Amino acid sequence: MVLKVFFPSCCSSADSGILIGRWISEQNSAVILAVVHFPFIPVQVKQYLGEVQRVTQVSVSVLGSWSNSKQEKEESLSEFLEDLGTIFSHKPWIQISKEGDSKFWSCSTLQKHSNNPKQEEIILVYYDQRKVMLSHLHPAVDTAEQRAEDASKLSAIFDTVARSKVLFMTDRYDEGPIKLTHWQSDGVEASIIVELMKQGSVPACMLLTFRLSGDTPMCFCRVLKLWPLSFLWSKLSTCEQLGHRLQHLQVISSNKKAQNQTQLMRKANIFVSLLIDVALGILLMSWLYRKNRIGHLADTLIPVADHVAEELQDLLQWLMGAPAGLKMNRALDQVLGRFFLYHIHLWISYIHLMSPFIEMILWYVGLSACLGLTVALCILSDIITLLTFHIYCFYVYGARLYCLKIYGLASLWRLFRGKKWNVLRQRVDSCSYDLDQV
Repeated sequence: MVLKVFFPSCCSSADSGILIGRWISEQNSAVILAVVHFPFIPVQVKQYLGEVQRVTQVSVSVLGSWSNSKQEKEESLSEFLEDLGTIFSHKPWIQISKEGDSKFWSCSTLQKHSNNPKQEEIILVYYDQRKVMLSHLHPAVDTAEQRAEDASKLSAIFDTVARSKVLFMTDRYDEGPIKLTHWQSDGVEASIIVELMKQGSVPACMLLTFRLSGDTPMCFCRVLKLWPLSFLWSKLSTCEQLGHRLQHLQVISSNKKAQNQTQLMRKANIFVSLLIDVALGILLMSWLYRKNRIGHLADTLIPVADHVAEELQDLLQWLMGAPAGLKMNRALDQVLGRFFLYHIHLWISYIHLMSPFIEMILWYVGLSACLGLTVALCILSDIITLLTFHIYCFYVYGARLYCLKIYGLASLWRLFRGKKWNVLRQRVDSCSYDLDQV
């Protein structure tokens, strides 16, 4: 018969010791509940397990030994773990060992003075003790008939872990003769602090929100004046649109009464325009999330980007040769052409690197349509701007070279006419040149 050993995941990094748990003979299964570390006194361990069994009505006993050889230790430890089977006398005696950080475990049984020395097949089940402890799959009514009826089911495992609550109340910070490792071995105090923080987070957030409600516009304006945010705020159309939207909301939510008919009509126009904008944005969002249109849009984005890159590469190759039969500067054409081709290569690599996340990005961008159609269009404009940033770089490089060329031609034209640019007075002055200088 197959032997099933349920081992808690929280004990995988525990130090060497003995395994305590419950043996379910009907299923030929062993439910490991905790690991007792060295050093310990066997008599004290038996007394403690007797108290736990008396309180929980669960037959908890020592099932075997656990060996976690993080470093190369002497062989006496393994022999000592095997000798513990004679002290606690449980059949079968389960031996589980782990070699450092290795993913391979060794699980075997030791049956001394047995008439059937045949090796059993063992299945090691790795379970999350905390989730099993907090689950509601164990029987609600604690009766002997129901426990006997559920002995052949998986609920017996859940019932064993759930009714062993007293065993989990002892953690490694308690001063006592027995040191255990289980799902609460990091300390009960930590879990209590976490629960108190969860309970106190809601009123603390409400108090902080009330405190900052009056200072939010002022702080927001001060933060936007910082250099990186001010630069982004001036360059991105989405930020500008959000600024206009914030101003419109301030006008609508203002408590000041309209002084004349013009102000009243202005407030009404702003309110109607916001209402229509939000309604159109919700319609756009509902259209995008139907029939997986966002997924189709994300799938067509990469081929479109590849097609644009191919067209740009063909155009640059044409300009690097003899465009329209014109004789160009060969060295300058090759340098600029290779420089721009390298930009296109970087851009395509960036797009393909972001391809697994494009659908998720578009999914979250589609949610911005609930703020209004204009906000969604501004975000789309910023996305197109970011996707075509390499083309903008081509424009900046070309414009800078063009300006330098124009400045050089203007300087030569002034030199030809006997004039020069006065840097100190910021004006063009006459200058007499000799014939040799000209």
